[in-house]
Amino acid sequence: MNGKVYLVGSGIGNINYLTLRAYNLLSQAEVLIYDALVDNNLLNLVPDNCLIINVGKRGGQPSTKQNKINYLLINYCSQGKQVVRLKSGNPIIFGRINEEIKALQEANCNYELVPGISSALAAPLLTGIPLTDKENSHCFTVLTGHQPDLLDWETLAKIDTLVILMGTRNLETIVNKLISHERSPDEPIAIIQNSGSEQEKVYIGTLKTIIEQVSGLSLSPAIIVIGNVVNLRYMSSSSPLPLAQKTILITRAKEQSSQFSLLLQQQGAKTIEMPALEILPPSSWDQLDLAIETLSSFDWLILTSANGVNFFFQRLKELGKDIRLLGNIKIAVVGKKTASCLQQYHLTPDFIPPNFIADQLIDHFPESLKHQKILFPRVETGGREILVKELQKQEANIIEVPAYQSGCPDKIDAQAWEALQNKQINIITFASSKTVTNFYKLLQKALNTSSKVDILSLLDNVCLASIGPQTSKTCHELLDRVNLEAKEYTLEGLTKELVQYFSRG
Repeated sequence: MNGKVYLVGSGIGNINYLTLRAYNLLSQAEVLIYDALVDNNLLNLVPDNCLIINVGKRGGQPSTKQNKINYLLINYCSQGKQVVRLKSGNPIIFGRINEEIKALQEANCNYELVPGISSALAAPLLTGIPLTDKENSHCFTVLTGHQPDLLDWETLAKIDTLVILMGTRNLETIVNKLISHERSPDEPIAIIQNSGSEQEKVYIGTLKTIIEQVSGLSLSPAIIVIGNVVNLRYMSSSSPLPLAQKTILITRAKEQSSQFSLLLQQQGAKTIEMPALEILPPSSWDQLDLAIETLSSFDWLILTSANGVNFFFQRLKELGKDIRLLGNIKIAVVGKKTASCLQQYHLTPDFIPPNFIADQLIDHFPESLKHQKILFPRVETGGREILVKELQKQEANIIEVPAYQSGCPDKIDAQAWEALQNKQINIITFASSKTVTNFYKLLQKALNTSSKVDILSLLDNVCLASIGPQTSKTCHELLDRVNLEAKEYTLEGLTKELVQYFSRG
């Protein structure tokens, strides 16, 4: 396969403003080479086996030399890799992209430019500042304030609206240049810091007042807007996203967190992923292999998780079998996610119980379970005990086989632990009983205590959100409470419940 380098703009840093093309490329990347101002949440979009390289490229801080970056791009492209070079904003606006393109051309490397939404356009819009107006601004100019002495300030001072990137370090010089070229000291100015993020701050003043107003503040990264349009900021009618200003801790297996993170981020939340499960192959394949060899003897196959689906069909393939073995077997699944995962193997379930919980599978099963031979590939320990007992009560011949195992990580994620200790977490989500149990164990280990009081005190004023009744039950047992429970027991349902809960205030 021929290698290719995709020079991709990440937009203003917020994952919500990433283009669909960039999203698709990240999801298929083999190598990711990214700049410092890129949103770290974007790193979760790449495949698990993607090589991730941080090359810095942030003003005033140590950065990888440009010739080293060029070498990395050429080297991995020459190896046949699909390389995403992720740059902040739009890669062709003050992004030094020309040097990288020239190096790729000289090395005969395939490349493609993928636009991103420039902060020069997005930041004013998200703040409610129109860059053009029929009375106040017939045109605008985008410039960099990195080297103000090289600019033609006599001409710039006559332009209705100025949008300045990388200008906060030279703010005083910029202001003085404009005033000395007859720009009014009363001209409105806006400094938009961390646009589109929960850390966004907007400073409004005039050329005469702004220096004193922001004195001593660290403003980078920020966009500066100068012109009468700043006074039209009241025109903004946009409402904050429902989960804006909320930091949500996601407790799932590492490989399962990204989709949920994306759902929450689309509602304005900042997410921190805390792996509370490790998904591994079973301790032995013997039982599953034997079941696959005798698959034609079963009436039903029951699958209750995406993990169960994936491990079952991967093992089927490894044994040299294919889905034709399932031709006369009916399949029951629990949950939309499990059904969606099954469809990736070109199969449609014969039965999905309502409310997406395993306990309802028995009550709504489409035929008598008596004497039905049922194969149930499941987690090795700690899952679906109630379902098995109920199937046995109905006189079904249930064959349980371990298809995978889920364990507790050795220690708590460092970023999650720091956020918990510093009381930065507003919401913790639990998508299974096991994540609650493992979360509790990880806190015990981190605190070096068996005291429930110590653990609960760490969660004061934190909203505990559960995906369904069984998970809520474990929350009550270990954490003494649950603040909200999804009405639809899916990640989408949990997201919807969080939005409604916090929209009510």
